[in-house]
Amino acid sequence: MKQRRLPAVCVAVAFLCSVGLSAQNDKKRDDAQKKEIQNIIKVVDDVSGGQTAANDMNLAWSHEDVLKAQGNKQYVPFTVTLDPSKVSGGTLAFYWRVINKSGAAAAAPAADAGKKDDKSKDKDKDKDKKKPEYAYEDISFVPVTAGQTSMRVSRSFTVAAGTYDVFIVVKEPTPDKAPKNAPPPKMSVLKQTVNVPDYWNGELNTSTVILAQRIDPLPAPLTPQQQADRPYALGTMEIVPVADTKFTKKSELSTFMLIYNPKVDANNKPDVVVEYSFCQVAAGTEHKEGEPCKAGEKFFNKTNPQALNAQTLPPQFDMAAGHQLQSGQAVSLAPFPEGQYRLEIKVTDKVSNKTLVRDVNFSVSAS
Repeated sequence: MKQRRLPAVCVAVAFLCSVGLSAQNDKKRDDAQKKEIQNIIKVVDDVSGGQTAANDMNLAWSHEDVLKAQGNKQYVPFTVTLDPSKVSGGTLAFYWRVINKSGAAAAAPAADAGKKDDKSKDKDKDKDKKKPEYAYEDISFVPVTAGQTSMRVSRSFTVAAGTYDVFIVVKEPTPDKAPKNAPPPKMSVLKQTVNVPDYWNGELNTSTVILAQRIDPLPAPLTPQQQADRPYALGTMEIVPVADTKFTKKSELSTFMLIYNPKVDANNKPDVVVEYSFCQVAAGTEHKEGEPCKAGEKFFNKTNPQALNAQTLPPQFDMAAGHQLQSGQAVSLAPFPEGQYRLEIKVTDKVSNKTLVRDVNFSVSAS
């Protein structure tokens, strides 16, 4: 089977972060943008309170990926799709808010030490009112090219492990002086639940297996602002994820993932083996002893195992310095018969004698 090993890159942890709305310099925003932000925040508040959400632009969640970040947190780049032909063009406001579903309610104010009049109590209540704290929130303004019929937008957030509700609002700008009887600005609202694993517990784990349309080298890491608009830029490379998992025989299946928390040997180096096996969905097929495929699948092929150890890694590789253990390859789909497949990726840490498996489901068609 034709395969191409992806280039090894020493990826550090520190770049995997998101700036967030509260950390941005508000002075750089013009008055119109500030007003738009307030309008959108009210929309999300209303939707989270139970109001029905509009979806004028067919906004839909495509997928999310999860990677290890800094400070005991995880970095979550995500992609949504929308139909820009539903709007007049120009610029769309894109806001996202991340709420921890298990977050404790705010503590009640302490009881008054002495008796106060009603006005004093009202003042104290106002003081106790604080701006709600979310796990993450941010906004950007996305240009729309005239004539587009589909559009993908990728952004990110950085959070601790847990289960989160992600609210997204995409909205046309509100004009300063709208014509009489003009329809309200087009808007779409989406709510998506995302489960974020813990990559900081010391257990063998991996990032999401990212399916890449291509991986481009970068001359230098992006600035925080550039990173906000291009969340799949990781250090000195940028991944362009595939739009979906439906491939043709003319395509390559290109995978990328990072391996977390492997143990090291006496020379302070990991010793990990990664095996890639392809199983074709075939109803009625029984599991065969020694093969990776499950019942209802038949073994198709596998690639050569990847060894990640002192002999194969770059001499300067140092996990203590924040370098990440990377695995990935590109496989031509030309020899694959049309059908549904599952790629089983088996990761074995030979030092700790632990193993885990990741699955990638995809399909292959003639065209």
